[in-house]
Amino acid sequence: MSDDEDFNDIAEAAFDLARTGEAERLIRFVTTGLPVDLVNGSGDSLLMLAAYHGHADTVRALIKAGADIERRNDRDQSPLAGAVFKDYRDVVAVLLDAGADPDAGTPSARQIAAMFARDTFT
Repeated sequence: MSDDEDFNDIAEAAFDLARTGEAERLIRFVTTGLPVDLVNGSGDSLLMLAAYHGHADTVRALIKAGADIERRNDRDQSPLAGAVFKDYRDVVAVLLDAGADPDAGTPSARQIAAMFARDTFT
């Protein structure tokens, strides 16, 4: 197996951990050298995947490890917008507490809240 194949296997495992909210295991990858802002083929970061799948503790751990809360994917969506879209209020609170911009991205989190008549920012 090549180094590239090894890295791809590790990256895929990390993306799965972000999706399933296994914060402790994911942070071990990060503390041993995996980039905290690693992105997949769609530009989704570990933080985006954790936010979009509703894992507030994982989002908090990634932010503490230095994840870019404003990193948008290839469709210009922010982690905050993903959490608002899925109506994960605990994730939204963590991201807002960390300083996430509700007006970043297209559509922005604020626009998504308005589209779905959510009182996220009131």
